[in-house]
Amino acid sequence: MIKIGLLGCGNVGRIIAAHAESIQIVAVFDIIPGRAEELAALCHARAYTDFDAFMQEDFSIVVEAASVDAVRRYAEAVLRSGRDIVVLSVGALADVEFRERLIEVAGEVGKKIRIPSGAIIGLDNLKIGQISPPEKLLLRTTKPPASLGMAAGTRTEIFKGLAHDCIKLYPKNINVAVALGLAAGRDADVELWVDPGIERNIHEIFAEGDFGDIYVRVRNVPSPDNPATSYMAALSILTLLKNLENPLVVGT
Repeated sequence: MIKIGLLGCGNVGRIIAAHAESIQIVAVFDIIPGRAEELAALCHARAYTDFDAFMQEDFSIVVEAASVDAVRRYAEAVLRSGRDIVVLSVGALADVEFRERLIEVAGEVGKKIRIPSGAIIGLDNLKIGQISPPEKLLLRTTKPPASLGMAAGTRTEIFKGLAHDCIKLYPKNINVAVALGLAAGRDADVELWVDPGIERNIHEIFAEGDFGDIYVRVRNVPSPDNPATSYMAALSILTLLKNLENPLVVGT
């Protein structure tokens, strides 16, 4: 059974803990003591608010479910400790200098930076863009106002541009755009819409190239305690972990 350390004890962390049948959560870390202790009690792990002490525990992989800032602060130390890291807040990797440094460190120590599919599907086949670059790669995301912490009376486009610019403005809401770009080998174009007439986050992916054209539409059920996060994102981490030791590998 894979032993993990969970970095971040918020909504996604709680979903992971509640469904951790095939993994063992050894330790949890959060800068908020009460949150760490509550989650530790749920999954029978040890709670830490001191990162260095957390890293002394016996686990082989760290699962980040915290924030872009947490990735920037802790990811390199995780890799240098000789552990893989699963990064949910992939928006941190929109910073090219930071991403290249992290990849360099991972190569030096022989470890992996693993990015789950998160709130979308289709990342596996979009990796063909690394061989045959897409001429078009667009993510159109539409969210209810509550998930963005804002009010809106009508459907409104609040951002149009490249993923690496969008993530700076909405670091908790558009990580999927950065994941798309990393998979396909080019920065994704992004349209971010707010629509008071919907209850679920909607992600539409458009890709065109020598391979043909792709259209994918996903309507995510929000996580129970945080409308800014999809339930699918948490489940994708669990699926990634479940299959790490599976001898049968499905997907590109």
